[in-house]
Amino acid sequence: MKRLFSILLLTSCVTLVSAQDDIHELAHRESLSAQNFSNRVMTTTGSSYDIKYHRFNWYIDPAFKSISGSVFTTFSVTGSTLSTVSFDLDSALTVDSVIYNQSQLTFNHSLDVVTANLLVQLVTGDVASIEIYYHGNPSSSGFGSFNQTVHNGTSILWTLSEPFGASDWWPCKNSLTDKIDSIDVIVETPSAYKVASNGILLSETISGANTIFHWSSKYPISTYLVAFAVTNYERYSDYVPRAGGGFTQVLNYVYPEDTVTAKALTPSIINTIMLYDSLLIEYPFADEKYGHAQFGWGGGMEHQTMSFVVNYNHPLLAHECAHQWFGDYITCGSWEDIWLNEGFATYMEGITEQYLFPTTWMTWKQNKIANITSQPSGSVKCTDTTNISRIFSGRLTYNKGAYLLHMLRWKLGDALFFQSLRNYLNDPQLKFGFAKTPDLIQHLQNTSGQNLSVFFNQWYYQQGFPSYQLIHSFDNLGNTVSLQISQTTSDPSVSFFEMPLPVRFTGNGFDTTITFNHTYSGQLFSAVLPAVYDSVFFDPELWILSANNSVVTGIPAINASDPFAHIFPNPTRNELTVELNKTENGLNKQLFIDDMSGKQFMHKTFSSDNTKINVSALPSGNYILRIISGEKSMIKQIFIQH
Repeated sequence: MKRLFSILLLTSCVTLVSAQDDIHELAHRESLSAQNFSNRVMTTTGSSYDIKYHRFNWYIDPAFKSISGSVFTTFSVTGSTLSTVSFDLDSALTVDSVIYNQSQLTFNHSLDVVTANLLVQLVTGDVASIEIYYHGNPSSSGFGSFNQTVHNGTSILWTLSEPFGASDWWPCKNSLTDKIDSIDVIVETPSAYKVASNGILLSETISGANTIFHWSSKYPISTYLVAFAVTNYERYSDYVPRAGGGFTQVLNYVYPEDTVTAKALTPSIINTIMLYDSLLIEYPFADEKYGHAQFGWGGGMEHQTMSFVVNYNHPLLAHECAHQWFGDYITCGSWEDIWLNEGFATYMEGITEQYLFPTTWMTWKQNKIANITSQPSGSVKCTDTTNISRIFSGRLTYNKGAYLLHMLRWKLGDALFFQSLRNYLNDPQLKFGFAKTPDLIQHLQNTSGQNLSVFFNQWYYQQGFPSYQLIHSFDNLGNTVSLQISQTTSDPSVSFFEMPLPVRFTGNGFDTTITFNHTYSGQLFSAVLPAVYDSVFFDPELWILSANNSVVTGIPAINASDPFAHIFPNPTRNELTVELNKTENGLNKQLFIDDMSGKQFMHKTFSSDNTKINVSALPSGNYILRIISGEKSMIKQIFIQH
């Protein structure tokens, strides 16, 4: 899902805005619009059965905000016994009857749940079907789950159920634990209109003054992704070449007044899907279709195989299309983990800027950083799943989630990052199912061989971002640059963010970027350059989420006077002696030796006022020695020469 904000959308008519406006933060602001709607919450209805199939039969006239028809459901029993079966359904709707094996069941419909009394007691493994007939004027929760309005003087009715709104308009199991194995969507409407929905359009059948549209999908689907839209659409198709031959259809349902503009814009989805196919896995629903249906909400919604969009500008199409992999194919297993849907879709949208529109890639990153760092706190993890504004926070769920992925890509490198995503998407326990953040972390760690617990604790579970202060100086004799990199953080939940930091040096005839492994604030580094440099740029490609950084010329305190210790000989061949003030005797001291890139070679704990360190195994070269004793610390550059 993506919410677009523009002054153009504040008017009653929806206008196609330019792609450049999209790039300059029309982007993700669902959270603000949610304040106008009442909230529902996730329920535990249906915990003792598994949904196998839904057949929807509805009559819809988009001139009226109402629905009538039935939902036929096949389910299997997962509990030990089942004598009643319940579905989430708004109490504002009227249930006419519940049918089981051609017999009417007694039922109760209250507190937004309809419960039918079965004629027989079912046991584990039993498969049964019931059909609920109902009608009414659905209420709207979330972003407006059942909407009726007009475009260019013509009525339109559409659904948008994320996160909890499906039960506003149909009896369902409103959960993130059970995907429906397959669906048929059958909608009868006056013949002036067309119906867009999930899956493949099997038939259009004239019935008097009406037309019956029959859509069908055989792929598992989450409850909130079932959708339809009805208006006087024009339709046409684009086609995406498949790597193994053939094409995937992209079926577009467009307002007649916008058809010319749309036909000029929708072909961009061809290169987008081909890019996603190459980086990830093939489009997961290729045997059915992908599609777009225009609707009147100010943004887009990733309904499975048929995204609903307000316009056809590239950033919006790229975002909703990415959801087919991240959100539809693999769906977040909790709204706490919504970033697995929205952070990924936002970042994949950004990747299309990098690969397909490279001149806008830097602007995209700058805009994301500016938005994320506009406030000092907030975690990617959704901390309040009852609050729709928090679930769909543009700053945290979307943008910070996307930048978390960008930093992972930097930390792991492209090859390992994208292989991790492919392994995640190919996991037989996750595909066409649900995932939570630990599932993704496991694949990232297994593929890369890196322990990412610190990274995710700092960037996902905790809050804030760092600000860096870099001091640099140059030794002309050895062409050596010395740096001291310090850090402050915007939120006290993280005292220090560990990250590999890229620093770019440019000079007469050279341009080089060196990565320094920053493991503590005030850390000292040195590097040999080809010649004297003219300029220093911290994180020039914006790999790191940070703000208010500074780069100044100075003298890093590598050889500062020792506050409480004397270290000799320096240089040394085999052994260093560390003598501390007598007042330090008895305290536990920590000694670290790192190379100039920040890689740790030695860690020793001692309590006496002096100690000897055997360094004979270390290669010749410059190192940084750190000693910490209580609240005191010192840093000194040492040289080992065998």
